[in-house]
Amino acid sequence: MKHQPVLSFPDSASGMTRRALAKQRTRQRLLGAARRLFTTRGYDAATIRDIASEADLSTGAVFASFSDKAELFNEVIIADCEALLTAMSGVKAADSAGETLLRMLSLGYEQHCDQLPLTQAAMGFSWVRDSEHEERYRQVLRRVVAQLGDVLRHGVERGELSENLDVPLTSEMLLDAYLSNFRRAIFDGWTIETLRERLESQIDVLLAGYRAAA
Repeated sequence: MKHQPVLSFPDSASGMTRRALAKQRTRQRLLGAARRLFTTRGYDAATIRDIASEADLSTGAVFASFSDKAELFNEVIIADCEALLTAMSGVKAADSAGETLLRMLSLGYEQHCDQLPLTQAAMGFSWVRDSEHEERYRQVLRRVVAQLGDVLRHGVERGELSENLDVPLTSEMLLDAYLSNFRRAIFDGWTIETLRERLESQIDVLLAGYRAAA
């Protein structure tokens, strides 16, 4: 008796095959489980077996989606960065460039302050990340910098900020200041409110010499 081949039909909503959809859902379950365990246990203590169990899947399912724990961790971090980028895109412009920048970057503190162990692990892991994931991570950060730059350019266009403002450099410095504050949250117990206050001061300092006279 001949066995008929298993056919995969496209999903009517997404255009993906059922097999591809199942694989995508498995991947998302694993990313969610990994994020929870990396947050509560840290990178070293969270094993592949633990992650599979948390996702109610087999270890084979993990390795069908990711080559190893390092790749899974990198994908969690990149997914978080992309989520922040999406959230920043939805921020409504405020009356000033500084306030808009504060709203945008504060979303990152709101997103990460309840998962600081994961953030701390990501900071350490960044030094040993493979070149492929490092480039993908930088691509996302470049898009974040571009969004910050758009806010600054708009401020220049409407006369709020001076035309002498170096938009690319200032955008990068804003991101650097935002990222550096996580060390204070991790080691000094800074709250979201404290982080926002520090970030607001940093934005004021960076833009102070470029605000147009009233």
